[in-house]
Amino acid sequence: MASIIVRGCGPLQGTVSASGSKNAALPIIAACLLNDRPVHLHNVPALEDVRIMREVLSSLGARCSGPDEHGRMSIDCAAISRTDPPYELVNRMRASFVTLGPLLARFGHAEVPLPGGCQIGARPVGEHTAAMKALGAEITQEAGQIVARAERLQGAEVFLSIASVGATQNALMAAALAEGRSVIHNAAREPEVAEVCSFLAAMGVEIEGIGTSIITVHGQGGISRELEYSVIPDRIEAGTYLLAIAGSGGSGSVANIIPAHLEALTSKMREMGITVEEGRDSISVSGPPELLPTDIRTAAHPGFPTDLQPQFSVLLTIANGVSQVSETVFERRMGHFPELTRMGATVKTANGTAVIQGRPGCLSGVQVDAFDLRGAAAMVLAGLFAEGETVISGLDFIRRGYEHLPEKFASLGGSVRFSDEPAIGQSAQ
Repeated sequence: MASIIVRGCGPLQGTVSASGSKNAALPIIAACLLNDRPVHLHNVPALEDVRIMREVLSSLGARCSGPDEHGRMSIDCAAISRTDPPYELVNRMRASFVTLGPLLARFGHAEVPLPGGCQIGARPVGEHTAAMKALGAEITQEAGQIVARAERLQGAEVFLSIASVGATQNALMAAALAEGRSVIHNAAREPEVAEVCSFLAAMGVEIEGIGTSIITVHGQGGISRELEYSVIPDRIEAGTYLLAIAGSGGSGSVANIIPAHLEALTSKMREMGITVEEGRDSISVSGPPELLPTDIRTAAHPGFPTDLQPQFSVLLTIANGVSQVSETVFERRMGHFPELTRMGATVKTANGTAVIQGRPGCLSGVQVDAFDLRGAAAMVLAGLFAEGETVISGLDFIRRGYEHLPEKFASLGGSVRFSDEPAIGQSAQ
């Protein structure tokens, strides 16, 4: 992989704006498959994952353009000619599996390969297929792909055994065109799920219980509505920049966000002694003279988000005292800890738990590896807090989830640059 080169530059200062939410944009793009009229999206981030999802829809016959430099993207699914997304695209990004629900609901048939993406732990698709079965689909697995068939989905009670974000989104999209009323129990409550509900409502679908664990969907005979829709800001990107500013000992803010989406993070930042001030659509932070230790345990929303655990863990390595991190969502989301140890942190991990002996100023720049998107973001933060230069493999991960990252850090006074040459010791693929 190509590399990210980071140099510690002291306290970060200034303001950055959050881009549109990647994890909301991807299922919204997939939901356009339900509609036979053009959809015009705003605030869509220009990311690799978005590009892949656009290619998935294009491969099925959709006409897609953007996102452009202003975050505008247009999607027209009037002439869908296939219901089998290609393996080479689905294997690159797990989120593309949410095409299953809308394809099945609108066309009565879908063949979607088992998904790929970051290898951060087991993320089985059983919850997705169980939801489709509850709505009346016949599901088989053939040659590494899920094949779903139903002449017309029927409204039903859908019980999810775990509050899976992707399965909830797939169930919502399938139920949107099912005949009658569907009730999804134990639905995920993440903001990105509520955003899919809001988008479906904008297309004319009647939905009750948005933001709760029980969502009722009144299925439509079809969706034929041209509309414009703006995607919510990215809470994970925003949280990453807030942690970078505070951890560097600086002061600054992230604008164009929804502060309520970050309450689990900001409450823990306050426990570390960080000053946090919330505005209507912004959050300002100021790092203390010395960070205090604290413990975090990841959980489904409204708990502490697993997608911010690696970045938050970096701050704990430079706090003054012992902290504990418990990862309960993805069992393999601990790959950043050995790399932080290489940089000088003191961490012991076992059974999804990390005990961190924090020491201010312990990090030094070295060559490290990143193994997933949020782990790569964590190593960027570590490089900003470290003495000297840090070279991180994993640029491809960052391009999946952080728009204009070098430019945004430069506006804060940070030194982050991309190199498309492999780091020393990496093999050129």
